Amino acid sequence: MYVSKKHIPRRMFLRGAGVTLALPLLESMVPALTPLRLTAAASTRRFVGIWHPHGAAPGYWSPLEEGKDFEFSFITKPLEAFRKRVVLISGLDMPEATATTEEPGGDHARGAVLLSGARPRRNTVSPYLGTTVDQLIARKHGQDTILSSLQLGVEDAGNYGNCNWGYSCAYTNSISWGSPTEPLPTEVNPRVVFERLFGDGASAEERRRDRLRNASILDAVVDELGSFKRHLGGGDKVRIDTYVDNIRELERRIRIATEHSITEPSADVPFGLPESKHVHFRLMYDLMALAFEGDITRSITFMLGRDLSGASVPESGFTGAWHGTSHHGDKPENIANYAKINRYHVQNLAYFCDKLSRIPDGDGTVLDHVLIYKGSNMGNSHRHAHEKVPVILVGGIDGTFKGNRHLVFPDNTQRTSNMLLSVLHLFAIEMDAIGTSTGRLQPLEMV
Repeated sequence: MYVSKKHIPRRMFLRGAGVTLALPLLESMVPALTPLRLTAAASTRRFVGIWHPHGAAPGYWSPLEEGKDFEFSFITKPLEAFRKRVVLISGLDMPEATATTEEPGGDHARGAVLLSGARPRRNTVSPYLGTTVDQLIARKHGQDTILSSLQLGVEDAGNYGNCNWGYSCAYTNSISWGSPTEPLPTEVNPRVVFERLFGDGASAEERRRDRLRNASILDAVVDELGSFKRHLGGGDKVRIDTYVDNIRELERRIRIATEHSITEPSADVPFGLPESKHVHFRLMYDLMALAFEGDITRSITFMLGRDLSGASVPESGFTGAWHGTSHHGDKPENIANYAKINRYHVQNLAYFCDKLSRIPDGDGTVLDHVLIYKGSNMGNSHRHAHEKVPVILVGGIDGTFKGNRHLVFPDNTQRTSNMLLSVLHLFAIEMDAIGTSTGRLQPLEMV
């Protein structure tokens, strides 16, 4: 398949019955004597938006020093190994998530503000918000991928009706919106996500039969894979073997995690969700990493929970329920316990960053060519405050976005929607405004 002076197209797939295997970037996909920017190894910009409910423990999130070479805080410390790709921002407000006299209540109905910068509407016939940044980025950078975008979560959606002070549950069930009236649902089942990444139109009955016989999705392309590898160089063969081994291992872990599930299987989906939240989080991050490695998508959103989540993660070092612990009563011991939950989720983010940093991509790694935005619609959750919300950015976008920065803004001066406008600019998407933005967050763009 490889011919001298020719190269393998980046959009090369191996196909079998109900399976499409996207390939990682290989040396054989980069023609010799060609400028890198004109090859398959040219910078590919990717985006991840991660939402966590219930804000952050006051006093434990924001570093004390501003600027470069700051000392990481208790919550953000797990990211220290990736300092050169980390930007922390303190002092940003999310006014669109704040109740008003005209539209009161709904403090737990505003997660969708994270990527839209738009205010949810109360008592409307249908939900209305705005197109989110992940979808704008997908339209520009993800039109030639198998999936233009991917929406993930770990908790099933609740009632889609009138569920909180007259606000549609769409504002809490979806942080990704394809248009002002199109909330995109999240997929919470790791096995279903795996099949979306590597499946190719197999019927529900075919998928059910394969699951029952414990078949690997890769069995359908084993012959094609062997034939394809014969024409590769040694380095590419190792890359393919590692990639395929990672897929098989993740498939195995998903199968084990869903053997004893917490939800009732159905005819179409004969397995539930993992019992362990920790296992569930890690599987989703692994799936995201594989999706980027195979260039299956370039835009992903991930909801770590839902507002009012009662999830408990013993691996955090504290067993209290997420929402209940977030109402710490401003008591030092309670705040310290909540900080452990916050730090745990940053540890998972560091786990994801480590995986991306090990995936070669053009002139760097996938971590050099992604921007991960992790944030919340609350600051001090005990007070339901939407000021000084935690903002973590990790990645290099196109390899030039500089990290090792802690940006601090004076109280009541800047909002997250201005940051979103700057993020779009960094992805070469020029807009006058997004949501209620008043202008770009210029210090973010300075290097």
